[in-house]
Amino acid sequence: MAYDDLRSFLRALEREGDLKRIKAEVDPHLEIGEIVDRVQKAKGPALLFENVKGASMPLAMNIFGTERRLAKALGLKSPDDIADKIAGLLKPELPHGFTGVRDAFGKLASMTHVPPRKVKPGEAPVQEVVLTGEDVDLDQLPALFTWPKDGGSFFNLGLTHTKDPDTGVRNLGLYRLQRHDKRTIGMHWQIHKDSRNHAAVAAKRGEKLPVAIAFGCPPVVTYAATAPLPGDIDEYLFAGFVAGERVRMVDCKTVPLQVPADAEVVLEGWLEPDQLLPEGPFGDHTGFYTPQELFPALTIDCVTMRRRPLLQSIVVGRPPTEDGPLGKFTERFFLPLLKVIVPDIVDYDLPEAGGFHNCVIVSIDKKYPKHAQKVMHAIWGAHMMSLTKLIIVVDADCDVHDYQEVAWRALGNVDYSRDLSVVEGPVDHLDHASYQKFWGGKAGIDATRKLPEEGYTRDGGWPEMITSDPATAALVTKRWKEYGL
Repeated sequence: MAYDDLRSFLRALEREGDLKRIKAEVDPHLEIGEIVDRVQKAKGPALLFENVKGASMPLAMNIFGTERRLAKALGLKSPDDIADKIAGLLKPELPHGFTGVRDAFGKLASMTHVPPRKVKPGEAPVQEVVLTGEDVDLDQLPALFTWPKDGGSFFNLGLTHTKDPDTGVRNLGLYRLQRHDKRTIGMHWQIHKDSRNHAAVAAKRGEKLPVAIAFGCPPVVTYAATAPLPGDIDEYLFAGFVAGERVRMVDCKTVPLQVPADAEVVLEGWLEPDQLLPEGPFGDHTGFYTPQELFPALTIDCVTMRRRPLLQSIVVGRPPTEDGPLGKFTERFFLPLLKVIVPDIVDYDLPEAGGFHNCVIVSIDKKYPKHAQKVMHAIWGAHMMSLTKLIIVVDADCDVHDYQEVAWRALGNVDYSRDLSVVEGPVDHLDHASYQKFWGGKAGIDATRKLPEEGYTRDGGWPEMITSDPATAALVTKRWKEYGL
């Protein structure tokens, strides 16, 4: 089962001994960040800080810090559960016979519980307490000053809701939020993000943009906010698909948006066009500080919450961090979708050390000359995969998740005068290595076996890899205990 709200998941973790309550007073200025960074790098338990200095509510951290915990939060045994389900829905074959018709209708029936469902305000726990005007005080919420040169305190796991002023299509995004004062937060939505586009449309129309930010949402909703979905796919539809049940939503009190009824805290406000403030620096998931820049500043007009709320946040920095399991699940979930765009792909891996978007290792069943180069350019044209800086293409018999084997192929199978492709294109807003913002150099490495048609005309052709004699290997396996090794 997926969990209906954050607190029920925390109770489940505590029953299993996978949640640690910290009752001592802790400082959100550097101290919590240092604690969490050590625990998450050790693959330790989820943490609940019950006494955060200066705040009026507990703070839940490292909730998705292991793949096991994230799978449990989403009601899965492994991310392959959803990958297989997505692959099944994407199959284009027409049904054959009664069994095929029944299966097709089964797929349609399975989608009826996916769209979110609206509940009445009185049924929404997140609106048990409503604060407006001078009663709004963001200092009561535990924001983190994580790294020594951060430009202030940040909320790192607030789920930002906006909608396109032209089409009304909503977006759920995850952006860091700097607390400027008791009623103002900075909206760090980057150039490639949908919410930034919504703000630009509103500004062009001379209108304010309604914004709602939800904290402590049901785990499946929080995950959905991290997923790089195309702009026309509703994150709440995806959340319902993953959870196997509809997400409960409620109308906000002061803005025309809906938020999860079972969230812990929601901030509501209207973003004025051209209302900008310096935001950052911030120690980001790249492991480096991102510089101070001007970003939109949102005034909070209303806060709704549960009677005894708690907040959830995350620490990012040099990997490994809590980003790791989130990124790995996204990698697995979206393999079937990526195969629709690039059917040549057998498997792929997004290394956490590359921030997931800096590098992709992809395997193909090579069929013709320059097949690897075709796949590289297809990936650079596939939605947010366009931000990939390095693509390594290997043959289908290479395990893309075995970095030792990938390195062996990439370091030994490449003639860099022929097998290295260097291009220019868009890069992530946070990328510090490009010599200017938003675009830079990219590389593709063809580490596949080379064909004569590609110009590999040495005597004997491409050499055969060394492998054990199968009969001898089986014999040694059978007799292994006899050797006393």
